[in-house]
Amino acid sequence: MTRRSLRVRLWIGATASISLALLVAGLGLATLFERHVERRIGDELTTQLNQLAAAIAVASDGAIGLSREPLDPRFAQPLSGFYWQIDSAGQPGRLRSRSLWDHVIELPPDPLEPGGVHAHTLPGPGGQGLLVRERRIRLQAAGQPLMLRLAVGQNRAGLTAARTAFAADMRPYLGLIALVLALATLVQIQTGLAPLEAVRRGVGAIRSGQDRRLADAYPDEVMPLVSEVNALLDARAQAVERARAWTADLAHGLKTPLSALAADAQRLRDSGNPSLADDLEQLAQAMRRRVDRELIRARLRSGAADRQARVDVVETLQRLLRTLQRTPDGARLDWRIEAPTTANVALMSDDLLELLGNLLENAAKWARAGVWLRVSSGPRAGQTANAWIEICVSDDGPGVPAHQRPRLGERGLRLDQRREGTGLGLAIVQDVVDAYGGALAFDAAREGGLAVSVRLPAARRDAAA
Repeated sequence: MTRRSLRVRLWIGATASISLALLVAGLGLATLFERHVERRIGDELTTQLNQLAAAIAVASDGAIGLSREPLDPRFAQPLSGFYWQIDSAGQPGRLRSRSLWDHVIELPPDPLEPGGVHAHTLPGPGGQGLLVRERRIRLQAAGQPLMLRLAVGQNRAGLTAARTAFAADMRPYLGLIALVLALATLVQIQTGLAPLEAVRRGVGAIRSGQDRRLADAYPDEVMPLVSEVNALLDARAQAVERARAWTADLAHGLKTPLSALAADAQRLRDSGNPSLADDLEQLAQAMRRRVDRELIRARLRSGAADRQARVDVVETLQRLLRTLQRTPDGARLDWRIEAPTTANVALMSDDLLELLGNLLENAAKWARAGVWLRVSSGPRAGQTANAWIEICVSDDGPGVPAHQRPRLGERGLRLDQRREGTGLGLAIVQDVVDAYGGALAFDAAREGGLAVSVRLPAARRDAAA
């Protein structure tokens, strides 16, 4: 598949979409997890902050202390990541946990009503980033109002580590989701492109002669294409029919002058001019043969070849031989056939007659004493049923030099001008072979002359048997 492939484009789009969706989902889930953990930490810090506020005691002389230390032992461990601090007016860090050691958390000067709780992210000792909850309370000390700011903080490193661990745990599940989405994309692409594949098979069936139109059982999105193809086929059939009619009219129009020409030749012969009469008769016969051959070409090129046809090669050869053996060329030759009892090919009867007739006439024209006809069959690669029938016609004539054999089958080609003919026989054979998807080959015959091998498709019912 190339970059122009629709399947490749769909896969590229699906891969980009899935990757983007999983990236957004991963980042979103990690962010939601971080916010959830941060809220849980904030709730715990608020609880610690309330416990700290409840433990504040004011002495009669105005000194501030704690009636009890916070229960969490990490507040007593230096740089443990858990800290508390109490500020008063003009005295930041008036009281603080032992875990802060000699560091003072610098609280921002934001307005805060007593009882309210603010959340901050502030720098802590040792370059730590702290999640801080701050609260302001009002007390009476020695008859004077005292405003205190209480703060409890926790290192963000734990939150970052939790997010990293969550992301690591989430990767296998994201990979599983990616696999499921890829399988779903595969099914979607296969299902979506199946109608196009059906159209391709339908067009192939039309080209091979099995069908004449595309069926109407396609999805609505494909039906416009199917309708256009069917309309094109109808227009082509009409054009072919018109061309065939024009060709038939032309041939019919030429037959009358040719008949008149033959009559003129007979009058010349009766009047004592036989040489000129022979020339005219030969010219009329050549023109009539060319007209007949062009009619055959018109039928073959019109696409009228029917792949459902069925005709027996052996029977057709025997019919032709019975006719040829009554002619001067055929009567003098020894005809030998090596063939099975039957060998059916997927050709129309008239087309097979033209093909074999031209081959036999060509062999009879050049053979010295005998012509050998061999019919065989064989399977397609990987199959057991017959897929083709091969017909080989060889003679003991002068043959054709190797350098001239590739030109055999060209229209009007006559390698030897000493023999009568129009040069159309092998060209007609080539046209019939091409029309039915066969193969034509020329080689030196083991009998000394030319060997012509024709490979034709076997009849479908033979293959089924």
